[in-house]
Amino acid sequence: MRVLLIGANGYIGRFVADRLLADPAVQLTVLGRGDDADVRFDLATGSPGALTRFLDAVHPGVVVNCAGTTRGGARELTRHNTVAVATVCEALRRSGCSARLVQLGCSAEYGPSQPNSSTAEDAVPRPGGPYGVSKLAATELVLGSGLDAVVLRVFSPAGPGTPAGSPLGRLAEAMRRAMQSGDGELKLGGLGVQRDFVDVRDVARAVHAASLSAAQGVINIGSGRAVRLRDAAAVLARVAGYGGTLQELDGPSGTHSSHGGHGGHGAHGGHAGHVPHTPHLRPAIGHPRGESDPHAASVAFPYPDGCGSWQQADVRTARDRLGWRPRINLEESLADIWMEAACRI
Repeated sequence: MRVLLIGANGYIGRFVADRLLADPAVQLTVLGRGDDADVRFDLATGSPGALTRFLDAVHPGVVVNCAGTTRGGARELTRHNTVAVATVCEALRRSGCSARLVQLGCSAEYGPSQPNSSTAEDAVPRPGGPYGVSKLAATELVLGSGLDAVVLRVFSPAGPGTPAGSPLGRLAEAMRRAMQSGDGELKLGGLGVQRDFVDVRDVARAVHAASLSAAQGVINIGSGRAVRLRDAAAVLARVAGYGGTLQELDGPSGTHSSHGGHGGHGAHGGHAGHVPHTPHLRPAIGHPRGESDPHAASVAFPYPDGCGSWQQADVRTARDRLGWRPRINLEESLADIWMEAACRI
């Protein structure tokens, strides 16, 4: 089976490439903007006609699209996340290769959900920001294309390679700086949100499974368990061996809570255990200690996905239609995030 992978240099794309290369039945061709791509092409600026010619030359059985961006204004997000997917769909419709399309979507397409609920694929999407809107538009283009296609809605990916600008990446970097400077207090904020973290290697397994399946439509990829970011911080402190205190100011009400650095019982199967003890926090993850902030008592750090305080995936469809379950628990994902952060000391 020949697979054309788009976006192999991205956070998830790198692990998808590794997973596909490990399958001896897969012949992998990489399309991207970099010099290391087998086919150089920029989806955001290239024409469907040009991409069709590449498809007809490579003649893949499956096209996997991991390309996109999480940063920038509405125009840039639309160009890279929506227009690019429109180009892929149109090129596949024109091509004679009849390839299956596996598109990576995002849980930000759903937007905020009710606390203690699990979001299934039939939930009405209400994205809370331009990123979610751009990804939802891409999903609708794929679903309306008439192609043999599946969209994997990935919840909050974690594990090795986690971007330094993501909440977990910034958390690890803040802890690294605290340990490097011998700081016994780490002031953090916005840790009250709960997200469904899924290891990026498990996401890659899901992409591989979707490539081989006949499943169509939208399929959630998550752990099926929401974890509070403060619990993830406590687990990270434990795996890092940070003996200081995590100080937290959580939420706009200005309430203070406190957890000790070693308080967590750990994470199992994507679920972080109860964490005992954390005092006063600043509103941004990794906010430099001692820096003046007049809004510290009233503004919580906003989790950047526009999904509010809670997200948890209903992952039964992935189990039933892909035969997929997450294997790597959050503690292992956080340990790998920490190993990369610690290498910067």
